[in-house]
Amino acid sequence: MARPSEAQQKALAGLLGLGSQSARKSHYPELLARLEELETERNRYKWLFEHAVHGIFQASLLEGLRAANPALARMLGYDDPQQVLWTLTDMASHLFMGGEAELLHIRERLRVDGGLFGYITRLRRKDGSHVDVLMNLLLKPDEEGLVEGFVADITERIQAQQRLQALNDELEERVASRTAQLQTLNQQLREARDVAQAANLSKDKYLAAASHDLLQPLNAARLLVSTLRERQLPAAEILLVERTHQALEGAEDLLTDLLDISKLDQAAIKPDIDVYRLDEVLAPLASEFQSVAAAAGLTLRARIPNYAIHTDLRLLTRILRNFLSNACRYTSQGGVLLAARRRGERLVLEVWDSGRGIAADQLSAIFLEFNQLDVGRAADRKGVGLGLAIVERIAAILGCPVQVRSRPGRGSVFSIDVPLCRDVPAPVAVATPQPVIGNPLPGRRLLVLDNEVSILESMAALLGQWGCEVLTATDQEAALQVLQEQAPELILADFHLDHGITGCQVVQHLREHFGVAIPAVMITADRSNRCRQALQALGAPLLNKPVKPGKLRAVLSQLLR
Repeated sequence: MARPSEAQQKALAGLLGLGSQSARKSHYPELLARLEELETERNRYKWLFEHAVHGIFQASLLEGLRAANPALARMLGYDDPQQVLWTLTDMASHLFMGGEAELLHIRERLRVDGGLFGYITRLRRKDGSHVDVLMNLLLKPDEEGLVEGFVADITERIQAQQRLQALNDELEERVASRTAQLQTLNQQLREARDVAQAANLSKDKYLAAASHDLLQPLNAARLLVSTLRERQLPAAEILLVERTHQALEGAEDLLTDLLDISKLDQAAIKPDIDVYRLDEVLAPLASEFQSVAAAAGLTLRARIPNYAIHTDLRLLTRILRNFLSNACRYTSQGGVLLAARRRGERLVLEVWDSGRGIAADQLSAIFLEFNQLDVGRAADRKGVGLGLAIVERIAAILGCPVQVRSRPGRGSVFSIDVPLCRDVPAPVAVATPQPVIGNPLPGRRLLVLDNEVSILESMAALLGQWGCEVLTATDQEAALQVLQEQAPELILADFHLDHGITGCQVVQHLREHFGVAIPAVMITADRSNRCRQALQALGAPLLNKPVKPGKLRAVLSQLLR
């Protein structure tokens, strides 16, 4: 290894913080001890300088590199630090990748700021490649133009950053690609949803129209069968008529449930919340199902406390009617209880039965559409399993939870919680029905309006059997012709007639024509709010198709009494 020149030795001594006086000896003991300490310190700094991990150098802004440690030499690809002690001109061409321009930039920064810290650059290696470094340069204030520098190899850090950036770029590309795919998929899903909604709406409209059209002949058949049931027939024919009646009832229940499901799925039902006395809600149901329970060999009891509730009477009645119907249908012996009990600010309306009960693991399944439990044979099926699915949807509309408790072999309790009203309104004054002497129907002159000839013929047969004088017409003009300027005592009209005309409009016209508020009953398969509002404005009771003859007779008797 070449021996350093005198100038280089001075530079190294200066970098290590030692002067020429360190070679001088003194005869004074204190001075000798101090010099020994300085020599030890010099050796320690020399060892650190030579064995440092990072590069260390001293340079002159006028001459070039004056000293460098082995770490800097290895960093630049040289074996000996003496090989990197370039002049200022050589530094521009051998050290900095930026050449003379970068060297001038560094000199200017040092002159202005006195130091340069965290400076990232590229240094040229012996083989022509480069190394990424971070440099800290300090201009020594006591020696003009003398710079001490510390160099750290950050190649791996730069490469890691580059790899990370490449990964980020790749990730961004993948995210962008995935986002585009998701946007395409979302668009496809929206299009599929729109198609499904359109198909579902079309299905609901078709179902409503088909059900309405099916109810027309079903209504005619029910009327004809009812006419036969009231006649004296041989035993064999009576059995056939009864089986026909039961089959028609099953078809009617199915169509009614399908219509309700269709309307609920279309969100076409809106609750009309009002305050009702509890006896207004439960008493009619108890009266209605007394005969149903008796026909099944059961007893029906009702406990109706003096409360009032906030609800939609029509929708709540639909739920409770389903509970009572199921209780009577699936209970073979014992009885059914309709009751209510208070729970805070809510009132729990309950229907108890002593039927076969439901297993705990099957309680949630009973609310599924077209689901019936423990039905192995078609002959054992009672309905199609839509009732409780309808109940659950209506309860959601009302915002009232439905619950069921059951013990196999002991019976079940179906309940619904409804909001309680603090103030109980006074009972509505109802005229006490006066006993009717004889049958009010024979000899009464009735007009039947319907655009279906089969309905007219069936209704005429049934009413004629009840002793009424029946006039039939399909529209307003035909009605005026058959009436011959004599007002009927009562009008039975279908809501939907031909050419968009409603039965309400014809009834109103006939009332105005004769100057008499002729009683009217509207018969229709339409269960919409529009139909119900029109009937309320007309003041006419509603009978849904298929018409139950018993209910029809009761309504006619009440209006003609």
